[in-house]
Amino acid sequence: MEQIDNLKELINQGDVDTAIKQLDQLLQDNSVEKEKDTLYYLRGNAYRKKGDWKRALDNYQYAIELNPDSPAVQARKMAIDILNFYHKDMFNQ
Repeated sequence: MEQIDNLKELINQGDVDTAIKQLDQLLQDNSVEKEKDTLYYLRGNAYRKKGDWKRALDNYQYAIELNPDSPAVQARKMAIDILNFYHKDMFNQ
């Protein structure tokens, strides 16, 4: 799907707001049912790049629920590891 490659490029270039808008529209389209896990994974990547960790983790979880073999499994684990590393003392104040 050429749109997925274009979305990856937008995210890599840092144009995450445009990518998120396009992903939101695509996820409303029933004709992309087979790619929905990939779209959620990409939207998770876009939110992660924006620093919106909650939405990133939520989107990774949606992707995992649709496809347990999604690359979102590793991305979610890495995001949680990063949050645990950087925020480990947040609750000890």
